[in-house]
Amino acid sequence: MIPIGDRLSTRTIPYVNIALIAVNFLVFFYELTLNSQASFRSASELDLWFYDWGAVPACVTDSLGLKPNVDPRALAELCNSDRTLLTPFTSMFIHAGWLHILGNMLFLWVFGDNVEDALGHVRYLAFYIIAGLAAGATQVAVNMSDFIPSVGASGAIAGVMGAYLVMFPQARIAVIIPLFWFLGATYMPAIALIGIWFLLQLFTGAASIGQATGVAWWAHIGGFVAGLLLVNLFRAGRPPPRRRQYWRGRSWEK
Repeated sequence: MIPIGDRLSTRTIPYVNIALIAVNFLVFFYELTLNSQASFRSASELDLWFYDWGAVPACVTDSLGLKPNVDPRALAELCNSDRTLLTPFTSMFIHAGWLHILGNMLFLWVFGDNVEDALGHVRYLAFYIIAGLAAGATQVAVNMSDFIPSVGASGAIAGVMGAYLVMFPQARIAVIIPLFWFLGATYMPAIALIGIWFLLQLFTGAASIGQATGVAWWAHIGGFVAGLLLVNLFRAGRPPPRRRQYWRGRSWEK
């Protein structure tokens, strides 16, 4: 199921959400200029970019003094100690391909505007970054000796989805089912859509422990749980979130 919109109005223009989407695309467009072809003796420019600015769990673990169970020579060769502790942040703006960034930015577009409206612009930005860092920390904790760079905004976006679920559980989300796209969009309550999404992440994450799947399932889980736990703290003192929904030209308060 692919969400494409919701029926909630907002009181403000989501400047921060739009800026986050723009920055992610700008970084991705820069990635497209990098050479992706590796030679026999050296990695490609794109691979080096991922290792330099993506969050490599073994490198982060080593920088924190936790000593991952890996060959020290590999750490010395692959880890850049000058910026390793920055990578949990920088990795949030790096994507591995068109499907990766388009999927992430679609979810951020659908869910982020209402969360920003409820939290306020500055609080939303802080919330997004903290949720993303919590997502990265979870991924590192589960895969402490992994040398696969973790990249993408999905952990932070999972936090946004957790916040959306707390504040707007009955909001109606327009979704398209890929096999039945020709039937158009159908509507689901947020609690059902996001609940199903989280269960899929949880079960797949549990099954992926000890395996190299190429997807940071535990970042999704960690970001989502962080969003659930932190949203009430971030909206303290704010007016109640607006829950006006629109349906075929009419509206009603939730």
